Amino acid sequence: QNPIEQEGTYPLPEAQLDRFMLELSIGYPTRQEEEEIAMRTTGDGVTQLRPVVAGAELIELQHLVRRIPAPPSLVSFAVRLARSTRPEDELAPPLIRKYASWGAGPRASQFLVLGAKARAAARGSALPTVDDVRSVAPGVLAHRLVLNFEAEADARTTRDVVAELVQTSASWT
Repeated sequence: QNPIEQEGTYPLPEAQLDRFMLELSIGYPTRQEEEEIAMRTTGDGVTQLRPVVAGAELIELQHLVRRIPAPPSLVSFAVRLARSTRPEDELAPPLIRKYASWGAGPRASQFLVLGAKARAAARGSALPTVDDVRSVAPGVLAHRLVLNFEAEADARTTRDVVAELVQTSASWT
């Protein structure tokens, strides 16, 4: 989001945002963490960095996640969830028809499944569940949803709308 010829950050267009799997929101550190950051970064010493994981290991972890099987019912759920963000889709609930002007594309379905697989692996499970899809949905869907003026007037954010959509999805299974 930083053009080389200009200073500052600028929002990416929707087509470019769609290429990112997740939008993560990292809040401020705690007071204690911030004090530690200030202590470690304002001295004259050189901090030794140690890799957490080697590049080859990271690639292998990515392949491992892709090898985890996704049951057809999970894929169907992920596709339904992604499609239900599109206001013109027959699956769109009233919430989306009211507040969304643009929904998530097919990459969202792919990333919901991959995210669910990764979450399952992190839990130590070889089988992703619908709860894994629901858990990754805010990060996968929020930056793909474009809200209309009515949502802005009602002070609704994309995260609010996705959270409500995920809650609604509990009745689908």
